[in-house]
Amino acid sequence: MASAFLNWSLGRSRLLLAASALATAAPLRSQAQFPASPDSLATDRVLLMGPAARTLSDSAALRKRRLRLLVGGTALSYGVIYTGLTTAWYTGERTSLHWFNDLPEWQQLDKCGHFWGAFQESRGAVDMLRWAGLSEKKAIWYGSFVGFVVQSPIEILDGFDPAYGASATDLGANFLGSAGLLAQQLAWHDVRIMPKWSFHLTSYAKQRPNVLGSNVPERLLKDYNGQTYWLCTDVGAFLKPGNRWPRWLQPAVGYGGQDMVYNDDGTNAAAGLRPYRQFYLSLDVDLRRIPTRSVLLKRVFYTLSIFHLPAPALEYNGRNGFQFHGLYM
Repeated sequence: MASAFLNWSLGRSRLLLAASALATAAPLRSQAQFPASPDSLATDRVLLMGPAARTLSDSAALRKRRLRLLVGGTALSYGVIYTGLTTAWYTGERTSLHWFNDLPEWQQLDKCGHFWGAFQESRGAVDMLRWAGLSEKKAIWYGSFVGFVVQSPIEILDGFDPAYGASATDLGANFLGSAGLLAQQLAWHDVRIMPKWSFHLTSYAKQRPNVLGSNVPERLLKDYNGQTYWLCTDVGAFLKPGNRWPRWLQPAVGYGGQDMVYNDDGTNAAAGLRPYRQFYLSLDVDLRRIPTRSVLLKRVFYTLSIFHLPAPALEYNGRNGFQFHGLYM
């Protein structure tokens, strides 16, 4: 985006939306892990009420209530978020719809953020729709594009603002995030390749605190130098049944960048900076695969699975070659 403040606002929105969607969806996944009792409430009614007909009726009513709750809550949240943006931020002069090419900025780390956010929001939506009782096919197709639908209207708002402009590459990253989730759900009905995010503090924010953050929470969301995006693979899911690979241990490849105080390379170069890309090979702990019967822990693990946990990592970049980090975030 053209505005660093807007980048921060959208970054915060992506983080909060993804985390809240996954926190809501967490117990839904927990129920699915016990195939003998996919709907614990309906099962309880079988034991208490007896007749199968009444149980089926109650189960259908329960699904309808869940779906109404889900649709109503989502619509309300969606409306509040975008009403807040239009009344608190997009309040100045308006112009005709126009586009702005921000692809060369920030070593494309902002595009990684769009992809990550859309993927995680869609992941939560698919699991929530399963919980609400939709068929597997409908849950996958409807839920997979929630991330794209949630994030993309921002580009329309930008497109009518003379200071910014709609970004086709942001829209593309949103779409790829949702499509990446859809492809895995259609192929495996699960997520085997998980995009994750991690962050560490850098010294660059002190050079431009109004853009990169003046305190830790702001730097967490605004300083692209400290952000790393990962793809973590569930190797055990691809091996033959009975293999001894621990499902919670996953190889991870990461991408980051450094020397970015300004959004474009030209301005950075004028300030004596040379932005460069970083590539990582590491390991990750998939908290979703840690066995527990605690609903609370399942909820926590499911939500935290959007983050890459600190681990040893091998880095390669064009400036310094290979480097080893004993513990990298």
